[in-house]
Amino acid sequence: MLVLALDTSTPAVTAGVVRDGRELAVYTDTDGRKHGELLMPGVQAACREAGVTLKDLDAVVVGAGPGPFTGLRVGMVTAAALGDALGIPVHGVCSLDAIAATVVAAGTLTGNLLVATDARRREVYWAAYEAEGLRLTGPSVESPAALAERLPGLGLVAAAGTMVEQFGLPVRGPATPTPAGLVATADLAADRTAVPGPLEPLYLRRPDAVPPGERKAVS
Repeated sequence: MLVLALDTSTPAVTAGVVRDGRELAVYTDTDGRKHGELLMPGVQAACREAGVTLKDLDAVVVGAGPGPFTGLRVGMVTAAALGDALGIPVHGVCSLDAIAATVVAAGTLTGNLLVATDARRREVYWAAYEAEGLRLTGPSVESPAALAERLPGLGLVAAAGTMVEQFGLPVRGPATPTPAGLVATADLAADRTAVPGPLEPLYLRRPDAVPPGERKAVS
């Protein structure tokens, strides 16, 4: 099964082509201010390197966050547009799950794993996982100090993500979702005929922008 995997939930812009769980090509750029400009060129570059065309794809998998609103919607809208244009299914997965899946696949965990990424506003997105990859808790968003208070009760032996250096745990890669991790999280091999549900972004908090209130009458 040939799958295009996308993620824009972190400053990294990631696109990759995966066949039956093996990465054929990966494009990554870490300029978090240019998700919109970089993603489709990245998709085209990954397809060229893999020697495939968009018409060859069987499915698209996209990281659904949690992530900042502007960057996250770039990946999800692009995935939805490609799926619609190509007539193929689009599967949204938790981006933190995808990071955990890659760590678990390395087979070196002996206990629970923390995954944490930058939520801005001096906060982190995080979730905890068993050594086999099952999510224990999360995803959630809170300050690093609040998260640090929770760590002693989670049985953690390692951490992965862009915001884990401060928690005193051994750090494992990757820091951002990989194409193989995204596809593994979607678990397409379990049922290739499964129809994915609607794409739902994991923002975990309300956007800054709100509709303007009713204008006050001028006396």
